[in-house]
Amino acid sequence: MASSSSPTKVTLKLLIDTKNQKVLFAEASKNVIDFLFNLLRIPVGTVVKLLTKNEMVGSIGNLYDSVEKMSENYMQIGQTKEVLLNPRAPSEISGLLPANDADANSNAGAGGTLFYKCPSNCTFDVTCDSTTLCSKCNRAMNSLTRYVGKKVVDDNISTQNGFVKDVITFMVMDDLVIEPMSTISSITLLNKFNVKEVGTLQEKVVEMGMDEGIKLLKASLQSKMVLTSVFIKKKI
Repeated sequence: MASSSSPTKVTLKLLIDTKNQKVLFAEASKNVIDFLFNLLRIPVGTVVKLLTKNEMVGSIGNLYDSVEKMSENYMQIGQTKEVLLNPRAPSEISGLLPANDADANSNAGAGGTLFYKCPSNCTFDVTCDSTTLCSKCNRAMNSLTRYVGKKVVDDNISTQNGFVKDVITFMVMDDLVIEPMSTISSITLLNKFNVKEVGTLQEKVVEMGMDEGIKLLKASLQSKMVLTSVFIKKKI
């Protein structure tokens, strides 16, 4: 995870219709596209925590608040509220969205997911969270163990280098429709948007860091004009 003193920054080249104050599309690199695709992997609980429950549209924020306020006495033995309040988000996002404490601790130095079992070996249960309580003896399952199998390796390989190739430039629409960049597609889009005067178009290079990442996540849940909301109008 990138430190707060040197946060990850990626750049976007926006094509703006200055007459209507709207982003027509953006030219984006692999890093931006991987970030956008990774948004599909974020657990709902993590989304609520990142945006804060008061800023969530609809009622999912109330659900999160209910779990927060509920006493642990009502939870199943061996179960914890942390699984719901701090679900683990993909580590690949951590440069542009803040990771929770569980993410930082559970994968430290491992290069992947760590697995734990009960130190008393009273069950065959395995967990990825060393604070999980054993369903039989109620002790923390903090004894490090090893998962042997090809699937874990394949899963790590499939995401550690992102999702798209780095030799291709992509076009990102205002509503987050994504496709490979080409001159023909750019001209087609200008016709689609009924752009008559090229002089009204402006190129603008913007940086996207952690702050913009959170705003983009929020805008993607509330608007069809995501890039415009984040980089021009600033408000949804």
